[in-house]
Amino acid sequence: MKQVLIVDDVPAMAEQYAYDLKRVGRYQTSVVAGGEAALDVLAREPIDCVILDLEMPGIDGFEVLRRMHQRGIDTPVIVYTGAGSYDRCVQAVRLGAYGFVDKAEPIERIVQEIENAVSRGQLVGELRSLRSRVEGDQSLIGDSGPMRSLREAIARVAPIPSTVLIVGESGTGKELVARELHRQGPGEKTPLVAVNSGALPEHLVESELFGHERGAFTGADRLRKGAFENAGSGTLFLDEIGELPLAAQAKLLRVLEDRKVMRVGGDRAVPMTARVVAATNRDLEREVEGGRFRQDLFYRLNVHMLRVPSLRERPTDIPALVEHLLRAIATHLGVRPKAIAPEAVALLAGYDWRKNNVRELRNCLERMLIASSATVIRADDVPPDIRGEREDDASDEPGAAGTLKALKAEAEREIVVAALEKHGWQVTRTAEALGLADHSSLLKVMRRHGLRKPA
Repeated sequence: MKQVLIVDDVPAMAEQYAYDLKRVGRYQTSVVAGGEAALDVLAREPIDCVILDLEMPGIDGFEVLRRMHQRGIDTPVIVYTGAGSYDRCVQAVRLGAYGFVDKAEPIERIVQEIENAVSRGQLVGELRSLRSRVEGDQSLIGDSGPMRSLREAIARVAPIPSTVLIVGESGTGKELVARELHRQGPGEKTPLVAVNSGALPEHLVESELFGHERGAFTGADRLRKGAFENAGSGTLFLDEIGELPLAAQAKLLRVLEDRKVMRVGGDRAVPMTARVVAATNRDLEREVEGGRFRQDLFYRLNVHMLRVPSLRERPTDIPALVEHLLRAIATHLGVRPKAIAPEAVALLAGYDWRKNNVRELRNCLERMLIASSATVIRADDVPPDIRGEREDDASDEPGAAGTLKALKAEAEREIVVAALEKHGWQVTRTAEALGLADHSSLLKVMRRHGLRKPA
């Protein structure tokens, strides 16, 4: 049953609306007499639609809309007014209201507006979720053995409501694994709330996770639901769980054991139904040995462990990742997509992505896409450090004419040109014929001699 909140400082009008909406629309209705009370209700209760009066003392309807936007509350709002001011209603729509109606309109039309607003809100949520998956589904691309094993593990664990611990290096895509667990588990009709434990100020960790009551501490001017309550019956993703302070770890353990949340400053436990998925790039067992992470919390989180492979463990996935990421980056930046030469892809596939894995690859591709003026990204567009060039590579330059160094360089050039011509300038086959470690080594030699495939 849909929950509708009526906000009006005229009790008789609000109560009549509540009665009519309940009778005609079969809604569950509630009434508050001002903007402050409305914001409190929206912060703690699942409301499907708000009927909002614009003309109220204190916090009026316009200010309610502004504060909803500031607090990230996206509940659809229909403003109603008896003043007949079209301009003021348009202003409310610009502030985020779905639409407006006159108080004198038939209740049947109001019901239809509510249905439209709720449907639109659901579509916007689904579109946001779909866009997030399309833009962010980078690290799950690939058909290498490690990725197939990861997908199989996700499929096995997703339907089980137990806690999951995702481990892997920075930039491997742990959050994307959590999103896939949520998609295959609770489903996208339920919330997925992601919290970066390492980014929370220490004095606000408990408030962010567990919520707080109004007046619980200085600055707590309203009741606030925490991440556990906001996740509802969906998924709570705790990223960088190894960064959580010990005091918050103890309270998190209690929540996981009791399946209840106590807001800061509260005296009433709220049932917790969300599935908890945690992730870390730290070795938690070593953190436990060092006294920086609670052993009992580690055991509680580590019911099922999923390990996300590093990019170095799945180099065969890099060509597909490169193609996907280039399209996604071009769309994000609003520029024309570009192709990438096989030689450039080969250089990227041969690099040791140890710093930040897929995230590092994405940043590199964005730089290449912007820096290249051609329609095809070439090997020369690959950053020097990825090409394997260093400042001391200057020592490889030919010396003065007639010197041993110059003669060796000229002989090397002739050998390479002959081998390339023999193999039709196919870099990989030529590198194999010359006994080089890989095609990247041959590309480096070709750059040193200024060799390029004839047009």
